[in-house]
Amino acid sequence: MAARSLGCGVRRLLDILQGRAGLRGWPLRVVSSPCRAASGPPGSTPTTADTAHPASYRTLREQAAPQPTAADTAHPASYRTLREQAAGQPAAFWGPLARDSLVWDTPYHTVWDCDFSSGKIGWFLGGQLNVSVNCLDQHVQKSPESIALIWERDEPGTEVRITYRELLETTCRLANMLKRHGVCRGDRVAIYMSVSPVAVAAMLACARIGAVHTVIFAGFSAESLAGRINDAKCKVIITFNQGLRGGRVVELKKIVDEAVKHCPTIQHVLVAHRTDNKVHMGHLDVPLEQEMAKEDPVCAPESMGSEDMLFLLYTSGSTGMPKGLVHTQAGYLLYAAMTHRLVFDYQPGDVFGCVADIGWITGHSYVVYGPLCNGATSVLFESTPVYPDAGRYWEMVQRLKINQFYGAPTAIRLLLKYGDAWVRKYDRSSLRTLGSVGEPINHEAWEWLHNVVGESRCTLVDTWWQTETGGICIAPRPSEEGAEIFPGMAMRPFFGIVPVLMDQKGNVVEGGSVSGALCLSQAWPGMARTIYRDHQRFVDAYFKAYPGYYFTGDGAHRTEEGYYQITGRMDDVINISGHRLGTAEIEDAMASHPAVPETAVIGYPHNIKGEAAFAFIVLKEDAGDSEIVMSELRSTVATKIAKYAVPDQILVVKRLPKTRSGKVMRRLLRKIITGRAHDLGDTTTLEDPSIIAEILSAYQKHIDKRAADIQDHSSPST
Repeated sequence: MAARSLGCGVRRLLDILQGRAGLRGWPLRVVSSPCRAASGPPGSTPTTADTAHPASYRTLREQAAPQPTAADTAHPASYRTLREQAAGQPAAFWGPLARDSLVWDTPYHTVWDCDFSSGKIGWFLGGQLNVSVNCLDQHVQKSPESIALIWERDEPGTEVRITYRELLETTCRLANMLKRHGVCRGDRVAIYMSVSPVAVAAMLACARIGAVHTVIFAGFSAESLAGRINDAKCKVIITFNQGLRGGRVVELKKIVDEAVKHCPTIQHVLVAHRTDNKVHMGHLDVPLEQEMAKEDPVCAPESMGSEDMLFLLYTSGSTGMPKGLVHTQAGYLLYAAMTHRLVFDYQPGDVFGCVADIGWITGHSYVVYGPLCNGATSVLFESTPVYPDAGRYWEMVQRLKINQFYGAPTAIRLLLKYGDAWVRKYDRSSLRTLGSVGEPINHEAWEWLHNVVGESRCTLVDTWWQTETGGICIAPRPSEEGAEIFPGMAMRPFFGIVPVLMDQKGNVVEGGSVSGALCLSQAWPGMARTIYRDHQRFVDAYFKAYPGYYFTGDGAHRTEEGYYQITGRMDDVINISGHRLGTAEIEDAMASHPAVPETAVIGYPHNIKGEAAFAFIVLKEDAGDSEIVMSELRSTVATKIAKYAVPDQILVVKRLPKTRSGKVMRRLLRKIITGRAHDLGDTTTLEDPSIIAEILSAYQKHIDKRAADIQDHSSPST
């Protein structure tokens, strides 16, 4: 595909690193107090920049500056220069960027202090700032009436635009209200709301007063909600009376009422109103809009240390106990802002459309913090991709003139089933960049998104990152001028991300055309700092498997050109007759069939092979004879991968079990085919719990048919 240059972003980085960009609010002075030396991960070499006071501007500038020939021109070496510097001199790279990109109250004295062996991660130590000031106040001072948020409400065509001035005033009123109800610096506040400006203001209000927010996806059950509230020991929860999604009413307040019965730390429930319907208001409940109206629209921001907690975000743990990942202030904000700007080619005045829910890290980084820190207009999408019809995304793109569109492959595969007409019906000429997030995107979905949605002219970035990483780590952009993009491949590490592949014995795998466990050898500013109240679990989960490295849990393939392709979770690797194979690879091969928009491949025990593959497939309505399709799929897998990779069993289902964020819950499928359907565990994140009975019924018919076929073959001929 044609590549669009990100030269402007690269030039801006070079300007900052060479001191040609203005330093905002930094006193040029040197303090006499000694600085701690930064301890880097294996392979890193600390420089004097690691310990230099940022006010020692000349020292950092001299170390940071690439060769003058690269500085004066925007030739392709600019990208390589920046990438090499970010890997080789992290302090010299990130130090000037933090100074120039963020608004600080107090300068930091140490750029980084990290040690993967103990899980210690610290960036911009000694510095103080306020995240809400960086996301709101600085833009209000320059352009108060510029649009911060466009709320694309559930009802089509009823969008609401919120200016930076309005969002700041709402944030301050809500911050003052939180303080009046006993919330202090360091207290935890739960937010259980559908996507809305009030939810964003609630996040920023917590940041303004130094409270820690934990946004809990407004689809979790009362039990799951209570578990997260209790783990974080939240003092207050903010919610809606009801939510709206896909034309359906979600009884958020009722779920909160049930949850807080089991949450002794909750002192107040602040209730905003999304609908006009009345709900029960008990002794803990406070009407949010009514009380906010009494508050002052000005609230002095709390000055926070760079490594103070900004938010907790819970993600599923392998033990079944959710992990409360801790993200902190300066490093996270800088990384979210930089990746937003450079991966998506964000330019001032663009309308950025990330359709993720704010309950997930994608919503935190690329709906709220990254775009707002950059002064962007960010779209808040409350609805679903198919409400009221399959043209919802593209009608929204036309109406709001969205420039960047960022969504999940599972939604793209869903829309692909509805055909091209729903896309072509609407004008998408405003789009410049398309992005996918959440899981590897299969080739058919990538080609459809690029060729049909993007009209073969938009840059398509397949991004890889995690809740733990805070922001995008591997993506096709930024890159050299005119660099190629391969379909369905994340490709290039972002600045400061240093991937390595490890074999089963823990050795680094060198060279190209190799696969292994994906690890990162160097700390970056956006990464999570710990698991709340359980740092040992953090160390065990991410730094124990491969000492000295951050283990992502994913497998990856590195091409001869040095590009990275994610092959799926390591626990989604099947060992078939001694051949290790990522289930994502089989899924990708099967999804290349024109009749198969979605697949999920699961490994299960096999008496002879050790493990075998079981494929669940969804067929298009016009797919024809399913037996013929399945025969073609077996042939396709054998051709694209190998005969040993062909699934032993293929089951056609109407749909796959997905979370409300669109991820396929493969663990449920694995339990069904291994006879553990009675112990499915927590299914509260399922978008539609009725799908379990649907798949169980289809699976039972499948095994009955197999048993009958075996019986027929074993019966003596007459």
